[in-house]
Amino acid sequence: MTPALLDIHDPNLQLWHGDTRVQSPGYALMDGDHYVFGEPARAAARIHPRGINTRFWWQLGTEPLQPALGPARHTADLAHAHLQQLHLEANKPQSVILTTSSSMQRAQLALLLGIAQECEFTVAALVNRSVALGALHATTGRTWHLELQLHQACLSELIRTDGQVELGKVVPLPGNGLLQMQENLVKRCAKAFIEQTRFDPLRKAVSEQHLYDALPQALRRLQTRQETNLDVDGYQARILKADLATVGDKLINSLDQAISREAGTLLIDPVLTLLPGFTQALDKHNGEIRSAAAQDVCTALGQHGSVVIQRDGEHLHHVVSLPCLAPKARVTQTSAAPVTPTSPVNNPAKPTHLLRGGQAWPLATHHTALPAGWCLQEANGHWQLNPGTGVAIVNATTHSSATPVFAGDTISIGEQPVITLIRVET
Repeated sequence: MTPALLDIHDPNLQLWHGDTRVQSPGYALMDGDHYVFGEPARAAARIHPRGINTRFWWQLGTEPLQPALGPARHTADLAHAHLQQLHLEANKPQSVILTTSSSMQRAQLALLLGIAQECEFTVAALVNRSVALGALHATTGRTWHLELQLHQACLSELIRTDGQVELGKVVPLPGNGLLQMQENLVKRCAKAFIEQTRFDPLRKAVSEQHLYDALPQALRRLQTRQETNLDVDGYQARILKADLATVGDKLINSLDQAISREAGTLLIDPVLTLLPGFTQALDKHNGEIRSAAAQDVCTALGQHGSVVIQRDGEHLHHVVSLPCLAPKARVTQTSAAPVTPTSPVNNPAKPTHLLRGGQAWPLATHHTALPAGWCLQEANGHWQLNPGTGVAIVNATTHSSATPVFAGDTISIGEQPVITLIRVET
């Protein structure tokens, strides 16, 4: 039986199993007498702040939970419940490859394996996710992976020698998490609302949640323009890209203090490309800047399944070194999609429909038109996004040229609704 792949990265855990891809941010909400995890919990975080926990993956342990959250004794109980829900939503895979962040300590890894033993699946492999990304992206010499977590950033050194990528030193960057950045962005947007409309979206929990919900799409629009409008509860404010451009300065300063980047490659999480001015600030330094795609971990493990999967009778060990993948593989499979039963871990799934505005539309034979002159063209057995006017954002990464796309990918063009490519089985 082909193992599924679970990428444990608390801003968005992803589980690929067959043609199924489950995404679930590391939020836990106590709703009445039961827990809610993932996107529904995130969407209620500002409305029920006392019922939310976002630290259970970062602070995975068995210390008493403070503050208490329902019947859970500690963060390990919440992690176990989250794993159970992911497993159920992914159609109950029998075995799973786990990838974890470099910040997870040895004792936490051991605890994670103990938690997994209480679930209805076996662990086929345990892999460092930065090393998996490095197998795709690491160039000659040294590469650093900048991973953005909910409550901190983590910097992992990846050393490439003799065709192998291995984990070097790990530097946590506290106070630089996604939640802190979101809070700073929201405060600046709220200031614009107050100045322009006298409406303060932060005065009520519901309008505050609506502002948080609207922020990601506004940031996507600001990737290709200098200003955008933000609508919250019937009020509209003009948001300038320049007003948000310094939100990432603290992270960049922490990065400069942690490493010297005169040479080598810096690999960043795709969500950081949405932060106004962040990649431009990084470009002031020498060295190559790359953005990982949302599915790169799956792509790497799809090609390394035979290397990492535990064989019968073998002791499960933490994989912190992998062979480098060929440059051709990095170019053609960076956007690869969910796992299928026909490969060791992953095989790109060809989409059949696009999902837009809550409706699914079948892809036309060979050619499907999209806004602004962009189109989906069938080529060499897969779909390719061909350019039109401006840029398109695929999985939070900006593209202006032809790009292969697969089931599970998201496409954003201008202010049009986000398009999700899906595969419908008949």
